[in-house]
Formats: sequence, C-alpha cells, structure tokens
Amino acid sequence: MADTESYSFPIGTLAPSFRLLNPLTGVWQSLEDCKGEHATVVVFICNHCPFVIHINKALVALANTYIKQGVGFIAISSNDVENYPQDAPRLMAELAQKEQFPFPYLYDETQEVAKAYNAACTPDFYVFDKNLKTTYHGQFDNSRPRNDMPVTGNDLQMAIERVLSGDSPLENQKPSIGCNIKWKSV
Repeated sequence: MADTESYSFPIGTLAPSFRLLNPLTGVWQSLEDCKGEHATVVVFICNHCPFVIHINKALVALANTYIKQGVGFIAISSNDVENYPQDAPRLMAELAQKEQFPFPYLYDETQEVAKAYNAACTPDFYVFDKNLKTTYHGQFDNSRPRNDMPVTGNDLQMAIERVLSGDSPLENQKPSIGCNIKWKSV
C-alpha cells in the first residue's frame, strides 16, 4: 500500500462540472443534480483501497448527519477497472448497497473528472460552498489504516461546519493520504 498525498487544488476554485454514471441506479448524474443547498462534498474513492475501507463507516455516518443540513455528498471512482477489476461498476453498486451509502457513488470511466479535480489519491476530499467554490481540499482526519488513531472525520467535519456557519476556510488544511488513483496506461 503506497501512501500518496493529494495534490494542490486552490481555495476559491469553481467545482468542475461533470455528468457520470451511477452504477447502482443506472442513471447519469451531474454535479448540479447532486450538489447540496448549502455545501457539497466531493470525494474520490474506490472499492479496494485500504485507506477508503478504513473510513467508509465514519464517512457514511458523517454524510447521514450533514445531508439533513443541506450538504450534498458525491463519491466518485476513477480507477482503471481493466487493471483493477475489483473497482468495476458492478462491484461499485454492490459496495454502495453493502455500506448503505446515502450519496451517489459515480463512475468516472474516462478519468477526465479526476483530472479536472487534480485528484491524486483515494480518498481525496473537496468541500464546496453553495456557489460551488472550493473551501477545503484535504484529509478526512489523522487516522490511517496503520496508525491506531480513531477514525473521527474531524478535519472534514470542521471544514463543513465552517461553510455552514459562513466562516472563512480552514487555514491549516492537511493533504489527504491514500492509495494513488489507478490511471489508465496511455
């Protein structure tokens, strides 16, 4: 398991739009379809990454709390499924059901959305305000599969709370760390 740190994505950047397939429902969904009234969280994940598996339950709990407050959550998998078949759309749908994702888990087959967001790893978190301007790009919390720290979601939660209260973005935004996105060979 290689530790990859998220790349830069400047605060204030407008969220790149997209339209992706939701393998669970078979429906194509856009950023506009899924955004929240007050804020939107976009996270790049995949099925097999130990860093994602480590936080899945806490992410679902956090999403269930904030969806009620007008925060939209969108998960996206951009991995190359030819070389990583465990991330195939059919298995994405199974994982979304098993983990009871309260948010869409969308498939970025072309990897263009991951490139537009400058995504590097799974998980890779972005928080946007009601106008879809970036207020946070960083980690879920300090917990990792190997460090025995509790999974809390504190960093993401603080970033969401700042948006909901109208405060300025967090000054200290720690990059996310996870498995690298599995890019298709050219």
